[in-house]
Amino acid sequence: MSTLDLDGRQAVPDTLPAPVREAPGPDRRRPAGRSRRPRSTGALLSRAGVNGLLAVAALYTLMPLAWLLIAATKDHGDLFGTGGFTLGAFHLFDNLRAVFTADGGIYGRWLLNSLLYSLAGSLVSTLICVAAGYAFDKYHFAGKDKLFGIVLAGILVPGTVISLPMYLLASEAGLVNTYWAVLIPSLVNPFGVYLARVFSEGYIPNEVLEAARMDGASELKTFRTVSLPMLAPGFMTIFLFSFTGSWNSFYLPLMMLNDQSLYPVGLGIYNWNTVVVNNPEYYSLAITGALVAVLPLIAVFIGLQRFWRSGLTAGAVK
Repeated sequence: MSTLDLDGRQAVPDTLPAPVREAPGPDRRRPAGRSRRPRSTGALLSRAGVNGLLAVAALYTLMPLAWLLIAATKDHGDLFGTGGFTLGAFHLFDNLRAVFTADGGIYGRWLLNSLLYSLAGSLVSTLICVAAGYAFDKYHFAGKDKLFGIVLAGILVPGTVISLPMYLLASEAGLVNTYWAVLIPSLVNPFGVYLARVFSEGYIPNEVLEAARMDGASELKTFRTVSLPMLAPGFMTIFLFSFTGSWNSFYLPLMMLNDQSLYPVGLGIYNWNTVVVNNPEYYSLAITGALVAVLPLIAVFIGLQRFWRSGLTAGAVK
């Protein structure tokens, strides 16, 4: 109860009542689980979509190879009497024997020609590309940007467009129907020069070159002993591109060569395939020969895949 003071006014009590607090209501925040479900569902759908597209792409890529492998195991009767993906009697070794003995064993000659065109040509072409890309990156000379622009313009020109001019030049030089008619054009690779410059920018720090020059190394020795080992992943990448392109080259040898003993394996198989109407037995030879022609590419990719890892020397200089 309140009391009155001497003046008749109501005195203020000594203690004030505690403020009334409202009872805590229900938590209206959305549970954490509900906010995460849409995100996880969307991530699962996105992942499933990406995996589905990759599966379709892998199936599209591997189905021809699977058909080729199955067809190469069939004899002539099963090849036309069964489905494309249906196994028949196993005659793979008989087909291989027939491929390497047909027409006097010319298929082995075609394989050796392809190895010559692809291996020797790609090694020399890759070395030229790496040296040119290194020079465009590390040296300064007059007309550097314009010359590199011409190299980039060469990437935009399809090889089939310049096949006829190259044939005319080879004819004037007397190189038609020789190994050089296929080897010399394969040495020019503008895309390889571009890749080599990109790899040189990322793999070779300028400090390493300056240190080598201070130690008295010449420019050629610096490139051979310092830069080239650091460019090994780029060298192998360009080599694989060049090797695959040379191995699968068809139109240029078709224009340049008339002698079957100079054919690469792709052109030789095409030659067999053109006579299947009159000689149906060549159909099995063309299929089995195509399977054998794929194996070197698979072996090269598997054997050189360790060189594809990037960043081996990036950041090596502190």
